[in-house]
Amino acid sequence: MPKYMFNASYTTEGVQGLLSEGGSARVAAANAAMESVGGTLESFYFAFGESDAVIIADFPSNADAAAVSLAVSASGMVAGSMTVLLTPEEIDAATATVSGAMTYSPPGT
Repeated sequence: MPKYMFNASYTTEGVQGLLSEGGSARVAAANAAMESVGGTLESFYFAFGESDAVIIADFPSNADAAAVSLAVSASGMVAGSMTVLLTPEEIDAATATVSGAMTYSPPGT
């Protein structure tokens, strides 16, 4: 299954919810959302800095990952970004394509 990283930043209202429910409740809610579309929560970490939480999950498809991301964003309590993660083997396949049959002309050439 494809793997994704979600970086989340809570709004003021989201932080208030986190303060009242606690971190474990947020992990449970994230897990339930992911499982409802066939995904699996691999890890959920709270963080200091640009992101308040970093989540790694597996989803059956980009559409399933997007559905969870859209639902979270639509809540208005969290702003975030979803990143598709690639394995070393997927990069090996991509580099083989670049050095093989692929053609590309950079701009201005």
